[in-house]
Amino acid sequence: MRFKRVLNVVDVHAEGEVGKVIVGGVGQIPGKTMFDKRVYLETKLDDIRKMVLFEPRGAVWHNANIVLPSEHPDADMGFVILETTEYPAMSGSNAMCVATVLLETGILPMQEPVTELVLEAPAGLIKVRCECSDGKVTSVRLVNQPAFCYHTDKNIEVPGMGTIRVDVVYGGMTFAMVDAADLGFSINPSEARELCEIGEKVKLAAAEQLAVEHPENPQIPGITATEFMGPVRQENGQLISRNTVVVSPGRCDRSPCGTGSSARLALLHAKKQIEVGQILVHESITGSRFTCSIERLSEVGKYPAVVPVIAGQAWLTGFYQMGMDPTDPYQQGFTVSDTWMKTV
Repeated sequence: MRFKRVLNVVDVHAEGEVGKVIVGGVGQIPGKTMFDKRVYLETKLDDIRKMVLFEPRGAVWHNANIVLPSEHPDADMGFVILETTEYPAMSGSNAMCVATVLLETGILPMQEPVTELVLEAPAGLIKVRCECSDGKVTSVRLVNQPAFCYHTDKNIEVPGMGTIRVDVVYGGMTFAMVDAADLGFSINPSEARELCEIGEKVKLAAAEQLAVEHPENPQIPGITATEFMGPVRQENGQLISRNTVVVSPGRCDRSPCGTGSSARLALLHAKKQIEVGQILVHESITGSRFTCSIERLSEVGKYPAVVPVIAGQAWLTGFYQMGMDPTDPYQQGFTVSDTWMKTV
């Protein structure tokens, strides 16, 4: 075999969202922090992302994570997130995938009934509480970095659609957030293609018309996703709501989206619709659920913020080695607009 690169990959999903975990084959990545390593991967080794996520080896609905040692004294391990068009600072579903792989494969020791970890994401330290039984991680509870609102109830002009009201919120990624009912959506799987087409238009318009800059790390990208929000109802003291996040270049997150759920908590709190400790059951377009709450209040620069807690589960689905033959004509992979909406 003459592969020029071989990656050891664990296939895994969190509540339906694929988050492959690369556990070997990448080598040493320079950088003191995971954000530094993220920048190095993006600028020097982006061929890894394209190899794993672009066709013919990947697909538009795939994400991946590279597990890396952390230099932070409080972290057990670090990871960098790879998505089809960007390297997010944080992803809740991907963090669930990483924690589950680390424990179920024995990279880190599992303690039953509960294993507590600290993972370093590019966004910062993420405290993780894993419930474990018979060698299986049955729940992953994440304490995310603070989430906050940049803009609330702003009108933007979307070509071909007119004026649309949006909120802009950071939850590890930055979202243009839209009430689905304002545009006639109920967030049903049959609406997914139209949600994606409109979501991409809204994202681009919001990014052009509403300025954002993370107050602690200006290198964190601005608005890169749209979140469609369903109505909130109460049952037994819990809030329940459906949502879908449109992930570029244009597809629906199959999970309730951890960073999107974090953003939703920040927005609900800013609008006085949720209290600290109150439960939000956040449902995806596929019907999967995350259990969410606000641990405490915080601040990020000038912005009032909340510290989100997101819980869900991930499942391993396979183990394999991905290789690249030096004569393979698709060294950088490819995208086709039938499923990718546009080439990237």
